[in-house]
Amino acid sequence: MRRILLLGLAALALAGAVFTVRRPLMMSAPTCLSGRWHGCYDTENGVVFMMLAGLPLAALAVWALARIRSGWRPALAEVGMVYGTVPLLWLTLIPGLNAGVGAGRVSLVPLRDLATMGPIGIGGNLLIFAALGFFAPMRFPALASLPRILALGAGCSILVETAQYVFQLDRVSSIDDVLINTTGAVLAGLASRRWWAHPERPDPERPDPEQSGPERSGPVLAPARRP
Repeated sequence: MRRILLLGLAALALAGAVFTVRRPLMMSAPTCLSGRWHGCYDTENGVVFMMLAGLPLAALAVWALARIRSGWRPALAEVGMVYGTVPLLWLTLIPGLNAGVGAGRVSLVPLRDLATMGPIGIGGNLLIFAALGFFAPMRFPALASLPRILALGAGCSILVETAQYVFQLDRVSSIDDVLINTTGAVLAGLASRRWWAHPERPDPERPDPEQSGPERSGPVLAPARRP
């Protein structure tokens, strides 16, 4: 019942977000559906539209991996952290109008850029590595701790901000982006903690199927010889 409730709330949240931004998304729909790169994959609306349109393919990939590997949780974690992260990373690396003209801009004063981001900017930065923080500890036991999720989010965010500066994408490499990206990864890790903090342990009272069978159930007594 809890899983059904959580899935229902997630579906309602996604539907509400799509309804809120439906107009800008539908403006980019004709360009994206016609297969043109310019006006679709080089715009934020186009990337978000294609991300939402590709959700059925992502679900099909989860189903296929689960059938191949006999487990839905690893399949969901692999597809989720890739599909939920790569399109948002692409958004952060879209060049601005003056890309390549001058040196990149850097802002190293914490909390100075928060006022200029606005709710949409802060929410977007929280989501960039949210899927990674949510699914990575479920897939990789070595990342199953909050300090490691924090280090993962901070390291990935620093790499993105460095790439924005090095490639002169006409974007501001801000310490506030690193802080918010890392916060989003940690919050997402907390949301999925119940699935990775307490892994399933074998029941000592339940017989192991690999140990069952006449050849492993104990010593086999040889039949008594007749005199």
